[in-house]
Amino acid sequence: QVQLVESGGGLVQPGGSLRLSCVASGNTFSIYGMGWYRQVPGSQREFVAGITTSGNTNYADSVKGRFSISRDNAKKTMYLQMNSLKPEDTAVYYCLQYGTAYWGQGTQVTVSS
Repeated sequence: QVQLVESGGGLVQPGGSLRLSCVASGNTFSIYGMGWYRQVPGSQREFVAGITTSGNTNYADSVKGRFSISRDNAKKTMYLQMNSLKPEDTAVYYCLQYGTAYWGQGTQVTVSS
């Protein structure tokens, strides 16, 4: 069984930056694509960004040009660099391992002045 643990969330002012991390247990990290999703209360979880095993990336239109996803297979860690944050980015952010459908527990990001 894989455990995914997110960290790096917090309170930031509009225009600020945060970097989220997702650390995986086990030895399967490098063979699966990974993704970041977010959810606000009362809404469905939505796709933010994804990265393949070879490092190809894709983004939701709402975050293109502001967010950057990356991974370090040696550290079994995926990152989400979030710049130019907006209040509408406020949500709980989750990481997902594709293929196994394991989710992390989430980390809260709040963008507010």
